[in-house]
Amino acid sequence: AIAKLAHRYDAPIVATPYTIELVKQQIEGEQKFGVENDLVKMDAGAQMQIGDSGNVQLEFVNVTHSIIDAINPVVHTPEGAIVYGLDKRMDHSPVIGDPIDMKRFREIGREGNGVLAYMEDCTNAGRKGRTPSESVARRHLKDVLTSVEDYDGGIVATTFSSHIARVSSLVEFARDIGRQPVLLGRSMEKYSGTAERLGFVDFPGDVGMYGHRKSVDRTFKRIMNEGKENYLPIVTGHQGEPRAMLTRMGRGETPYELSEGDKVIFSARVIPEPTNEGQRYQSEKLLGMQGARIYDDIHVSGHLREEGHYEMLDALEPEHVIPAHQDMKGFAPYVDLASEKGYQLGRDLHVTRNGNIINLVE
Repeated sequence: AIAKLAHRYDAPIVATPYTIELVKQQIEGEQKFGVENDLVKMDAGAQMQIGDSGNVQLEFVNVTHSIIDAINPVVHTPEGAIVYGLDKRMDHSPVIGDPIDMKRFREIGREGNGVLAYMEDCTNAGRKGRTPSESVARRHLKDVLTSVEDYDGGIVATTFSSHIARVSSLVEFARDIGRQPVLLGRSMEKYSGTAERLGFVDFPGDVGMYGHRKSVDRTFKRIMNEGKENYLPIVTGHQGEPRAMLTRMGRGETPYELSEGDKVIFSARVIPEPTNEGQRYQSEKLLGMQGARIYDDIHVSGHLREEGHYEMLDALEPEHVIPAHQDMKGFAPYVDLASEKGYQLGRDLHVTRNGNIINLVE
């Protein structure tokens, strides 16, 4: 949305280094609007002054999520801190980067006037337990790829193109089973290429990244000529997006020919939304009609489950709690959870819609 909306605001865009690089690319590709906002890089753990009053500070706290270089922004004000908690999981053994900085969250909860308000993503609030670490998904992925090591046909994998830790694991395990990994699709090339340039990941020199359709199709032709059993294409399309690479493969629109028994590995869950669910179902049916075998749900979520939410409320002890990232029905599990911690709807637990204003202080 930055390329479409940022020009409306007389304000800088502040982000971690990886995000800033992605934002630059998004702005450069914008056809309609000119974005001239200053782009300011700030690392996790750093702070900067906001405005001219001298008493408002922005801080980035390191968190773990499905994308690298993730943070939760905290605005420190004289009335207390505002913690924007979207999106994260509590990962203490991530594949790339540092663990979530729970020590800093606990400090923020006890500094000065404490936390005035905490906004939190409610996506998995109704799921019991804790969200598993990315290292769990990595072990699962290794087990699946090792199990098909002796298959002498095609193996194709798909995941979130922004999930650099998962892409890195796929590249590593492809080589372990004697296959050449190839990253295919515009977004796959953008996210992985940016991560490599910034030093977040170090892919082997022979890993190809191809985004434009002509170069992708040339790569598919080379794979078919040299033998599908020698390659592992890592492609876009895990949600069944109509123009994504895997969907095109399912429709027979690429030079890569799926055969009976070929393996398609979905290292991602379908995002629970009707359009995505319908597209993913259609994609799997198309792949199945060509004889592909589907390996589904080799994934861990990037969102907190119930126990993670309890831990965050204990760490921050916020005066006000504002659930976010769901519709009214989706807020219900988090409302129940926060109520058990002593928060009360309409008093210090605020359920509202985007665009509404909540008055937190007199």
